[in-house]
Amino acid sequence: MMETASWRTGANGRKFIASFSGGKDSVLALYKSMKVGDAIGLIVMMEEEGKRSRSHGMPPELIRAQAESIGLPVYAAAASWDDYEREFMALLERAGRQGAEALVTGDLDMPVDNCWHDKVTRNAGLHLGMPLWEMDHLEAVSEFIDLGFIATLVTVNLSLGMWEEDLGRTLTRDYVKELQARGIDPCGEGGEFHTTVTDGPLFNHPIPVRQGSIVRTGEYAFLPLELADA
Repeated sequence: MMETASWRTGANGRKFIASFSGGKDSVLALYKSMKVGDAIGLIVMMEEEGKRSRSHGMPPELIRAQAESIGLPVYAAAASWDDYEREFMALLERAGRQGAEALVTGDLDMPVDNCWHDKVTRNAGLHLGMPLWEMDHLEAVSEFIDLGFIATLVTVNLSLGMWEEDLGRTLTRDYVKELQARGIDPCGEGGEFHTTVTDGPLFNHPIPVRQGSIVRTGEYAFLPLELADA
């Protein structure tokens, strides 16, 4: 039987590389893991052209600003979905050669069977650390907020109860209550929304951003954030 209990503690006492989207879950997982392990860098997967991150559509300049404020280097690769796993594995292997012993991710609801992160870490000879795994969703987002992190909603799925007016809002306890009253998962684990984190205890200084014009694509609406002059 697969050993899964260690997933929550896989970074403990180890050097690790963290899968990083710049959103609330990856930031909270990184924060918790840095309390018990030694981070050597952040893995960021980009779209094919390298102009936006694969997960949250963030420009590379903003990702680098987050990483610099955290004090970690970025391990980045541009990939299509077809070659995503190959490029991700290459980054894991590079990190392993530089001392990483584990991969940290911000997943809460990763299934035990056919867990992709478990497969790739095993193939790379690394441990898997998911400090948020199976955590209560309200507890996770409340901890994030109470720690003092600042996250802005940048993507919403309009078919899942989200509104265009949600874009640009900051995660607060009151806003989370509002989302729950609308029947929306407080962590957006159903794909309802994504966030970008710009400040908090993990950062040495806030990330200055400016908001662009909302973009609509099918059932999604996006609020582009660009790095602003400090």
